Amino acid sequence: MTSSPLQDILVVDLTRILAGPFATMILGDLGADVIKIERPGQGDDTRHWGPPFLEGTATYFLSVNRNKRCLTLDLKSAAGSSVLWRLLERADVLVSNFRPGLMNELGFGYDDVRRRASRLVYCVINGYGESDGRASRPAFDLVIQGESGLMDLTGPADGAATKAGISIADEVAGLYLVQGVLAALLKRHRTGRGAHVEIALTDALISTFTYQAQQYLTAGMEPRRLGNAHPSLVPYRPFPTADGTVVIGVASNSLWQRFCKALELEELVDDARFCTNAGRVERRDELEALIEERLAERSSEQWIDRLRAVRVPCGVVRSVAQALDEEIELDSGLVQESGIPGLQVVGNPIRIDGSRGEPRLAPPSLGEHTIQILGELGFDSAQIALLRADGVV
Repeated sequence: MTSSPLQDILVVDLTRILAGPFATMILGDLGADVIKIERPGQGDDTRHWGPPFLEGTATYFLSVNRNKRCLTLDLKSAAGSSVLWRLLERADVLVSNFRPGLMNELGFGYDDVRRRASRLVYCVINGYGESDGRASRPAFDLVIQGESGLMDLTGPADGAATKAGISIADEVAGLYLVQGVLAALLKRHRTGRGAHVEIALTDALISTFTYQAQQYLTAGMEPRRLGNAHPSLVPYRPFPTADGTVVIGVASNSLWQRFCKALELEELVDDARFCTNAGRVERRDELEALIEERLAERSSEQWIDRLRAVRVPCGVVRSVAQALDEEIELDSGLVQESGIPGLQVVGNPIRIDGSRGEPRLAPPSLGEHTIQILGELGFDSAQIALLRADGVV
């Protein structure tokens, strides 16, 4: 981007693991100056979550910490608190994901910070929400996937509840946090005052259930595990072919008509059993048996060609490696160089005026920018040396 949307925004990042770092990375991608504060000598837990590692740092950490500067700081020390206050008094956004109550214990609760930095957007991200009766429970993405109901919706109909293949609760919460930050900054532009933004992983994940939740809330129909099938659309899942698997999505009657033409099953178009979406859902097993029988007659490539020719949404089931390799081959710009030799990253999908944000800063080593940031805050070399000697930074 020639002009980064958040280029004048300073973000103080007290988060670790995934949800918070994912959100602050996006803010950094959009141009914000993100200062990641880590414990001296230890750093973010995910620096050690491997293998694999690149030059001693886990690729987990590298995946969500680009476009940040790193300051090591002992927040439990008086000197460390003083440094953080200097930062907050000039910052625009503070993000933390400590257990509820810890920011108050450290002297950086919302009321304390609001008195000294009234324009600051104060953000908290945690498992259940600070005022929730479950607030004190420790929470990881895995636990939230289980307790939210997502696991119960995922996996074979006759099999065990299954977690998603990615840390979806963390990442959805991170995306919501970015929205909250941007909305609060816009409000501040109008009012001159900061705001308190809070995201709970449970809230974030359940909010994505949309039609699954609505069918229960409105009609009392409890969502159930359907494997790869869709509760409201048929055919809408992967199907085996003569040599592989194709994914097919038929979401309207016009698509149904074109689908039947591609499969040379025109007699089904006006079949009273299947001519409406409701009928296709009601007779799911009967219809899918007919489709599977026909698709088994030809290869995946042949069916993909026929379906795409009549503009029926379809594709092949690929591995993550195959999907990334295609992005690289197409030179789409999604896979980017990071600034560290041998490290490519999945970039930001947002395009503004046709351009994606690019990695300005590689994921930082622990304490990489400590001296630089302290200098910007007005500490001289002797003061910095004393802070180092005392283990504050």
